[in-house]
Amino acid sequence: MTAASKKITTLIVDDEPLARRNIRLLLKDDPEIEIVGEAANGREALALIKQNSPDLVFLDIQMPELDGFAVLESIEAERLPAIVFVTAFDQYALKAFEFHALDYLLKPFDDARFDKALRQAKLQVGQRELKDLSQRLVDLLAVHGSGAGNATEPRRQPQYLTRLLIKSAGRVFFLKTDEIDYVQAEDYYVKLNVGRKGHLLRETMNEMEAKLDPAQFLRIHRSTIVNIERIRELQQHFNGEYIVVLRDGSEHKLSRSRREQLQTLLKSGSL
Repeated sequence: MTAASKKITTLIVDDEPLARRNIRLLLKDDPEIEIVGEAANGREALALIKQNSPDLVFLDIQMPELDGFAVLESIEAERLPAIVFVTAFDQYALKAFEFHALDYLLKPFDDARFDKALRQAKLQVGQRELKDLSQRLVDLLAVHGSGAGNATEPRRQPQYLTRLLIKSAGRVFFLKTDEIDYVQAEDYYVKLNVGRKGHLLRETMNEMEAKLDPAQFLRIHRSTIVNIERIRELQQHFNGEYIVVLRDGSEHKLSRSRREQLQTLLKSGSL
């Protein structure tokens, strides 16, 4: 986060005062964290989460009245903060990750283990903020780009993205989708290849394919989407496989299921 970024609002939930104090001391000197409250049981936690909508919650599991899981089940999905479970019992670990917990701190933990969980939390909160900001900016650009129109008509959302918001090397910038040469799957990310540069986004290939205009982008393989404008030729190898060659010289395997679609484009002169 930059100095201009808002602080990460944080809630500490544990029925043990000493445990809450320990986490509070570990967080108090962090300039990126703002502790907005503490709760000693599940009902207090639920009330504070609904009241403050914190970005991050350190959440005990075994508590009076409502346990940590019951607290999460009572929160609307879109308001769910990043969750780090803190507990003395390891038997809840699997269930914790079923609730999409960011981390699972097993008491007693040392400072290094806590710092690792906190770093991951900051990263996740930052990604959420960037994704929300991207969507708001894209919506805003779509509204201004469509002209004033009728003020009584509902705003029309763009069907496909024309630009993406990229965070790289400490800066945030717009990338027009027509600048993308091809998209590749990279573990839990997609890599946008633009010339000799690559930019990672926390998206799946299916999500990315749905956001890109099919008149401009074609998925040629489960792990590759290409900009149709960048296709130079289609080659058939001796083993029967087809390879898509782009203008930058890169070669990409064409899956059987996508071959007919691409050959149709080539024959029609659309490329």
